[in-house]
Amino acid sequence: MRSSGRPDPSLRKTLTWDRWKELSGHAQFALDTGTKVFFADPHSPWQRPTNENTNGLLRQYFPKGTDLSRWSSADLEAVALAIDNRPREVLGWRTPTEVFEEQLRSRQQPGVATTG
Repeated sequence: MRSSGRPDPSLRKTLTWDRWKELSGHAQFALDTGTKVFFADPHSPWQRPTNENTNGLLRQYFPKGTDLSRWSSADLEAVALAIDNRPREVLGWRTPTEVFEEQLRSRQQPGVATTG
């Protein structure tokens, strides 16, 4: 994390979006963040596997159609924390938080000289 509490912008390389109307600001988002935006083909959930898996995990807490406005931000944060700390097979049974922290550490470590 940077001192501002926001992740280093260089960690945001690409983003794959669905084709919903609310994502129409993708061009400005790409300019503002330097993130390449890709769109999944219609009716192709396999192009967004992390999104689809996360939706499934969220449905365990909030059934489809749930009005999220009735939940406090603390409640929503607790669910996000639970999901981010749940081990995933695709990550070798590590959690998303562990993998993200590993990535941050690897970016902060200076190169190691080797002798040979």
